[in-house]
Amino acid sequence: MKNLFNKIFGKADNAQSKVRPKDWNLTLTDLMNEFSSGKRKQIREPELTWAREYEKSLIPSDYRSPRKGDLYKSKRDLKVKFLTTWSTSYKGGGVATLYKDETIWIDSEPLEDKPIGVSALPVAYEKFEQRIIVSSERNTGKYTGYYLSIETILLYENFELIQENFIG
Repeated sequence: MKNLFNKIFGKADNAQSKVRPKDWNLTLTDLMNEFSSGKRKQIREPELTWAREYEKSLIPSDYRSPRKGDLYKSKRDLKVKFLTTWSTSYKGGGVATLYKDETIWIDSEPLEDKPIGVSALPVAYEKFEQRIIVSSERNTGKYTGYYLSIETILLYENFELIQENFIG
């Protein structure tokens, strides 16, 4: 696992103090797409930090930061990323469609005051799970669940905050 991490992200260096170029316009997703397509051999610092800084700069300052217990309703059908969790070190995931008017909630406190993304769960967890996780995976005994990874910009542009302090 360490070798795979080093292959993608390279070894840490002391370049973190470098200032992001003014014309930098790549997100973390852009960097991963470049890596997947072969355009990049590795993703290293300071590019990772620059991508996070750039993504944060795209979030308007007047947006309210998502908080644990926020309940959102989807304004339209949209593609969202999900990650599966297992009782082993394996993690999987993919992209699924969240339908208009489906609700999600922020189930844990974001790690930053102005996060570029949050972890969320559909309120209709089991129904959504049946739709996105094949039964052969759900029934392996090692599968423990899933969660959605929602970019903050996607959240603000495509969801309506309908309640605070929701408990799932």
